Amino acid sequence: MPAMRDQNVKAILGPTNTGKTHLAVERLCAHSSGIMGFPLRLLAREIYDRVVSIKGVDAVGLITGEEKILPPKARWLLCTAESMPMDRDVAFVALDEAQLGADMERGHIFTDRLLNARGREETMILGSESLRPMIRALIPDAEITTRPRFSKLSYAGSKKLSRLPPRSAVVTFSAQDVYRVAEILRQERGGAAVVMGSLSPRARNAQVAMYQSGEVDYLVATDAIGMGLNLDVGHVAFAGLTKFDGKRQRRLMLSEMAQIAGRAGRHHRDGTFGTLRAGPDGPNFTDTEIERIENHSFPKLDALMWRNPDPDFSSVTALIASLEEMPPHDFLHAAPEVLDITALKILSGDTRVQTALRQGASVARLWDVCGVPDFRKVGADHHARLLTQLYGYLGSGSDYVPAPWFASELVRLDNVQGDVETIAARLAAVRTWTYVAQRPNWLADPQHWAARAADVEERLSDTLHHKLTERFVDRRTTILRRSKDGDPAFLDVTVDPDGVVAVEEEVIGHLAGVHFSVDPSTRSAERRKLLAAAELRLPMELSRRVHSLHDAADDQFSLNFITGEQAGLTWDGHLMARLKPGKSLLDPRIRLEPSVKALPVAERVIVETRLGRWLHDRITQRMSPLICFQTMLAQPTSEASLRTVLAQLIENGGKVSRFAVDDALAALDPQQRRLLAKRGLVIGALDIFHPAMLKPEVVKLYVALKSAQTGVPLLPLPMPGLGLLDQPEPSLVIGAEWAGFRRFGNQMLRIDLVEKIARTAHDARGKSRIYAHNPDMAVSLGIGTATLGHILKALGFHPILSPKSHHWRWRGRPRVVRPTAPINNAFSDLRAWQNPSSPHTAD
Repeated sequence: MPAMRDQNVKAILGPTNTGKTHLAVERLCAHSSGIMGFPLRLLAREIYDRVVSIKGVDAVGLITGEEKILPPKARWLLCTAESMPMDRDVAFVALDEAQLGADMERGHIFTDRLLNARGREETMILGSESLRPMIRALIPDAEITTRPRFSKLSYAGSKKLSRLPPRSAVVTFSAQDVYRVAEILRQERGGAAVVMGSLSPRARNAQVAMYQSGEVDYLVATDAIGMGLNLDVGHVAFAGLTKFDGKRQRRLMLSEMAQIAGRAGRHHRDGTFGTLRAGPDGPNFTDTEIERIENHSFPKLDALMWRNPDPDFSSVTALIASLEEMPPHDFLHAAPEVLDITALKILSGDTRVQTALRQGASVARLWDVCGVPDFRKVGADHHARLLTQLYGYLGSGSDYVPAPWFASELVRLDNVQGDVETIAARLAAVRTWTYVAQRPNWLADPQHWAARAADVEERLSDTLHHKLTERFVDRRTTILRRSKDGDPAFLDVTVDPDGVVAVEEEVIGHLAGVHFSVDPSTRSAERRKLLAAAELRLPMELSRRVHSLHDAADDQFSLNFITGEQAGLTWDGHLMARLKPGKSLLDPRIRLEPSVKALPVAERVIVETRLGRWLHDRITQRMSPLICFQTMLAQPTSEASLRTVLAQLIENGGKVSRFAVDDALAALDPQQRRLLAKRGLVIGALDIFHPAMLKPEVVKLYVALKSAQTGVPLLPLPMPGLGLLDQPEPSLVIGAEWAGFRRFGNQMLRIDLVEKIARTAHDARGKSRIYAHNPDMAVSLGIGTATLGHILKALGFHPILSPKSHHWRWRGRPRVVRPTAPINNAFSDLRAWQNPSSPHTAD
């Protein structure tokens, strides 16, 4: 360590939020070239983005174990401490968080950079005040400057998670605890962003962006938050004060507590720290710890970790011995054995590795392989198996990791299916291959495979961010909590053309017609406030919709026909009202839906009037035969027999069994029969009907009117256009009879088709009483021979028992046994179906 190298060294010491990093970035950019080393890949990436905005993308490089952006003319480099290029001649060098030289696992790296990384013109060491004795002992010529904290840091005690103030960060020490706390915050406070050291920069930046933009008010993080990440945090809550350091569970050191707590407060805005209340056994600071954290008074470091930066690669034995050398200074302690040395010792005992070494494989490359981090956190033995496989390729003589093997590992991990934990595990595994791709001379085409690995990492990162957000953020709850004084009047409510209602761009429900329904996933506590917000902001939209309904064309209205319910009237597909009994079958009333009733009186009248007009027009158009019969019925000159027939036709939708009006029909004179025929009525052998009333849309309207008049829910109807029902379900039978079907055995036939068969039979027999039917007729109609027999019997034909089995004798219309009560409702029709002996079944 030549003394002349230390003449331009400046140590900037102090607690968090003193502007140390900001100062170093300014000095970096003021020099013609420079390198800055950081403890975390995330922090290096953050400062890289900042310097790029100042110097331009072509002049700035980023070097970490897993990522390398190195333009040919890059003069300013941002790196992790491990990745700092020590042989590069630059004007400025800075090392951030230099007190990490005391860290058991990575301390020797920071100590080496502190002792040996120098800029031609200026070197800057950033760290805690606790580092001062080490600077004085190891770099006596260094200029030390202490910077005070910009804001005050105060202890705020213990708080329940539900009582944490907005802009709080909760710090835990395991991924499981991060997820647990984030889930609780989602339920109680609307959600939280998640930050862990294991996240990729892309996923971490997306999560932090949610927090920084105010989309969520809470952050849940591991202790990685303490390493200089610049966040707008007002309060830091410790979920625990112990952590597992890789060997044992221990209480945080005071310096670690201070580093984390110091994230609270930004620039000149004060911050607070405390713990999460978790019962009497919950985490608590001691009075001494509180006092020292508030006053930034920490024990001075008395030693830093050291490991020989120039190991001996003549043999594995020499390498291990050199790595375990004792330090050259009293203020330096030998670094404990960590993963890379442990892996080296495991691999050196493997027969495949020993064979490769005997054949001249490089010890230096073996040591490089042992430096691959255990991103997956699977432990030394399991991790060593992967390293053995890697070295098996690199030391085998080919000198390269086979591309097919590398590709297969990426393909296996390139899968975005699964939960948060699964995606996070794949992302951690991909980091291994990203690291491998960045090693010089490990792959035949490193740039190609680095890009492939980066693509997989980006996809997994985006998926992880999406799944973290989906799992731990409920924007609806966050928005409601932010409404001014809890008043929903301050919420911005919008309605898109599809009726989706959103508050502050968060979907809360749907407006169907004039009915607003809250999103079913909303919790009951939120539902009341969302409804209140909608009711305050939707009247203008509802008024607009009511006037659109008033001006709507007739084709925007329809009859809502759902089996088991009362018929409804819809506008643009939205249910607005239902039919209810009126003065008569053809003059029903409408009952407005509750959402329509809730409208102001003037708008309610508009809806009711427009619906009533459409219904009246529809009845007038489609029920014209019944209206005509109704007019004839009202004429005082109509005789009793005609009035009887007309009343039955009106009540039964323009069709009635001939047996039901047989006496009245027999009393009609020829002139009255001609009058009915002139009106389109068909007086058939079994039924009297108007053909227009058998059309599907007319039948549908009649059944709806009949359902409203009788109070019987809508019955299932045959498919439009069908003339035959083969073995209909019992639930369909009554609706089919209302639709103009008659049952014959196991089949039902529409009455106009029955009349066609009747006319064919009578025309074929002529004046003879013998009718020889053609079996092809049954086939053409789709009816069975047994059904045709039932029809012929109903018409008054009887089979002639002779070899000519297709011959029937007509004996005249069958004699009718008058029922004790008229069949004019669904329940009596049902009895008729269940009692085949009734004359109305036409068997």
